[in-house]
Amino acid sequence: MKIMKKGYIKYVMLAMLVSSVLASCEKGFLDKAPDEDLTIDDVFAERQYAERFLTATYNYLPTGIDFAELPGRNPFVGASDDMEMSWLNRFSHRMNGGTWGPNDVPSDQHWSIPYQAIRRLNLFTENIVTTPMEEQVKQTWIGEAEFMKGFFHFLLVRLYGPVPVIAHSYQPSEDFTNIKRNTLSECIEYIVARCDDAIQKLPMTVPSASEGRITAAAALALKSRVLLYAASPLFNGNPDYVDYTDTEGNKLFPAYDAQLWQRAADAAKASIDRSEAAGYRLYRSPSNDPLQNYQQVFTERHNQEVLFARNLGVHSWQEMGGAPNSEGGWSGLCPLQRLVDEYEMADGSTPITGYQANGEPIINAASGYKEEGYVSEAHPAGYYPAGIRNMYVNREPRFYATINYNGAWWRGRQLQFWNSGAEGKSKGGSELYTVNGYLLKKFMDEQNVNIREGRFVLKTWVYFRLAEQYLNYAEALNEAQGPVDAVYTYVNAVRDRSGLPGLAPGLSKEAMREKIRHERRVELSFETHRYFDTRRWLIAETTNKINIYGMNIHVGTSLNDDAYYERTFLKARVFDKKHYLWPIDQNTINVSPLIVQNPFW
Repeated sequence: MKIMKKGYIKYVMLAMLVSSVLASCEKGFLDKAPDEDLTIDDVFAERQYAERFLTATYNYLPTGIDFAELPGRNPFVGASDDMEMSWLNRFSHRMNGGTWGPNDVPSDQHWSIPYQAIRRLNLFTENIVTTPMEEQVKQTWIGEAEFMKGFFHFLLVRLYGPVPVIAHSYQPSEDFTNIKRNTLSECIEYIVARCDDAIQKLPMTVPSASEGRITAAAALALKSRVLLYAASPLFNGNPDYVDYTDTEGNKLFPAYDAQLWQRAADAAKASIDRSEAAGYRLYRSPSNDPLQNYQQVFTERHNQEVLFARNLGVHSWQEMGGAPNSEGGWSGLCPLQRLVDEYEMADGSTPITGYQANGEPIINAASGYKEEGYVSEAHPAGYYPAGIRNMYVNREPRFYATINYNGAWWRGRQLQFWNSGAEGKSKGGSELYTVNGYLLKKFMDEQNVNIREGRFVLKTWVYFRLAEQYLNYAEALNEAQGPVDAVYTYVNAVRDRSGLPGLAPGLSKEAMREKIRHERRVELSFETHRYFDTRRWLIAETTNKINIYGMNIHVGTSLNDDAYYERTFLKARVFDKKHYLWPIDQNTINVSPLIVQNPFW
């Protein structure tokens, strides 16, 4: 089966349709891969070439660590109510401003690349059967490929809803113009089936030398997540979508099914049970300090909580983006004030319960939270120094592991975000300063990175970790059965790891729902969950259509300058109903007569 150049035109059309760019260059990987003069038959005649073909496909996995680089690679963190970015003209800014649509959506990253990867994986599973090699290893490789087929389809579904399921590699002789969107239920079942196949074929763990390879733990986690999404209001009986059809009158979205919540709960529990039996655990640092317990989840690579992560090598982008300009960073990754307000007090009380029309917070006086004044003594465990504003005092440990704020201790000195300070607006040029008085600390290696010396560390991007599975299970079980004991058990386990008390007993189903949503927002912040959580819960019209505020970075001469701490309007964000799903690129629709656009676009 040689890939022939005479099929060039048909392949280009297929590339436009399902974005599988197969023969657009003289020496593309699939034309002569993996070595210069090999056909596909040659590749799969040799074990080493077949393995290279599979491992090269890992490179298609998204590098979620890049929140702004490359147009639209991971705009979801900046387009959620987690973050604003200092740099101008990033795609997340256009999403937040509503100035994007079918004619300018970055489909290369989010439509083309997944379908390119899917075609490679189909070629692999269709041809590896002929490769002479050990059968057990062959089945493991097939399991990895099946997982990735499911994963790339999931990346499409979470953005677009129903998409074409591509279950085999198209050839030039096939009529590819009849490709259309499968129903959402068909998409979900296809992904689940890929997970189930991978679970059967893959080990639960791999040796340290193979860290980054896909395991059954990853497949169990993906199954849990996709079924949670399927059960959620965006996809489960959404009244705006239930009557939406394709060109042949087929309904693309399902009616409501309450049983989907129990199915999601069962999948999450299976993920937890099998993962824990294999040795995965919520990570705790050697000291069991609550701040370090959480912080080191993201700096200790492939720790016992990580179910699947991508190795990125010595990667500088995120360290540069989160570091202040004074140390050679870009001061670009700015957590929103609303997220800062979301963190509880150390005793688990809620400091801020809402906002007035002018953005002023509604403070829960019983929590002890204060916006005015400065603390005279440092935290006994060093979480914060003396002299900082009271609004940053006595907060939960995850706050200090995640947020850098004015006066925070960082790499041997206190940060100075006021206007004339070392990291202030007056020192940052046109855009290298925090726009709201905060920088991201989560994921950053405080001890081993020195930007001016060019010293960086190995990085990973975590796709799945055990804490998410705990919260998946708690959410799905609460929706299926109410706040039964197991719901408390798994939410409280996540809280306990970070030094917080358990939830109050006797919560209603609705109150527990809000507690779980809060816990996901804080525990999973900046991990590309929040953007999709607010959409699947159908609350983004509340969380994203907002005015955002921050500290008054335009003033200030010292740490104790009260004027700096006045909440100041930054910008208004836009969200319309159509933004719950991404638009399909108009070029794809123009070429394919059977693919219909998403609702309201």
